[in-house]
This record gives sequence, structure tokens and C-alpha cells, in this order.
Amino acid sequence: MTVDALPVPGPLLEARSVERSYGKTPALRAASLSVTAGEILAIMGPSGSGKSTLLHCLAGIFTPDAGEVWFDGRRLDTLSDARRSELRRGAFGFVFQFGRLVPELTVADNVALPLLLGRTGRKQAYQRAHGWLRRLELEELGERRTGELSGGQAQQVAIARALVTGPKVVFADEPTGALDSLTGEKVMELLVGLAREEGTTVILVTHEPRVAACADREVMVRDGRVTDPFAGEAVR
Repeated sequence: MTVDALPVPGPLLEARSVERSYGKTPALRAASLSVTAGEILAIMGPSGSGKSTLLHCLAGIFTPDAGEVWFDGRRLDTLSDARRSELRRGAFGFVFQFGRLVPELTVADNVALPLLLGRTGRKQAYQRAHGWLRRLELEELGERRTGELSGGQAQQVAIARALVTGPKVVFADEPTGALDSLTGEKVMELLVGLAREEGTTVILVTHEPRVAACADREVMVRDGRVTDPFAGEAVR
């Protein structure tokens, strides 16, 4: 009697020979990358290397000049602007260097915002927002304006906002870049811990080795090309 091997899952998100330029200046040169479901991947590289441009292409914020981006078995870069925006409201979550919270809104408003934009009912949206704030031990901050928060608190709120929709992928662009080292470590422990609990894929852009060490795998971007620093070869 033979036992069939379990199928090997394909990548959840993949860039295939992606190119992107700003005017005559190339930012990505045939960049290829694949990420599996539940993986935490760190994209490293010096400033200006193209790592944030790659993240924006993977998230459907930018469309590449050439190449392809695939998400969950579908071609992402050829979708309409409206469909890509819909994915960013539901399937994707975002954590940026400075949080990018809406200063006119309260903490609870900011966390509920992606749900409201996705047409979740107001009551349900705020129930889920307050649930995430309780989970992060931030419930007492729910009615505060974001300008009253410390940098670490603001990034924790940004993590709650990124995860409240139950996304398949969270994109984090230098999430600790504006924080001191101790606060940055706490924020990364929170982001990674919650992502693992939820089974969420995380794509993390950083130039800090201590932040990249939280990931399952690291790749390097230099001069717009993606390489595996351990294999020393271009990622195909």
C-alpha cells in the first residue's frame, strides 16, 4: 500500500521579474520573490535599495513597469484600481514607520476604520476594534486622540488596525524606525506574536539586523535586485 505525499503549498504572494523605475532611475531590476502563507519574511537593504518599492508592488500600491505580481493564485498587478483597493482594505494590513494614524480620530476610531471602509456595520466594527484594544491592553486609550500617544503606543494601535480585518498579509515598512531600541523590540515581539497566533503572513521591510532577526527568513535588496544573503544568489 502506498501513501500519497501531501501536496506542497504554493506561494501566497509572489513577484516575478518585477521592474519599476522613477523616471529614468530604476528602482527594481527583475526582482523576484515568493512568500508562503504564515511566513514572516524580512526584506533588508540600505536606504534607496528598492526594498520599499518592492513592498509597495507586492501590496498593489504600485503597479510594476514589467513583470508580474501574484496573490493567492491570482494576478494582482493587472487588477483594477478599485479591486486592488478592496484587497488592501480586507486581505492586506499595513504598519508604517510613523503609524500613519488619523490624528482627528480617536484610537478606537482608527482601529475600526478599515472595517468601516469595508462596509462592516458600525456596531460590529467597534466591537472588534475594542476587542483588539483589550487584547493589546490598550482599552483605556480607546477614546484618546492619537496625538496624545507615545510612539510605542501609536505603533501598537497601528498593529491593531492592521490585524482587525483578519488579513492574510501584513506589510510592515520600517515599523520600528521611529522608536528607541527597547520600544522597538516590544513592538516587534507584539507584531510577530500576534501574526503567529492568527496565522498571518508578514512582509517586513527593515535595514536593522535585530529587527530582521524576528523573521523566519531574510532576503536582501541591493540596487533593485533581490538576493538570498545565505545562498548568495538572486532569488528566482
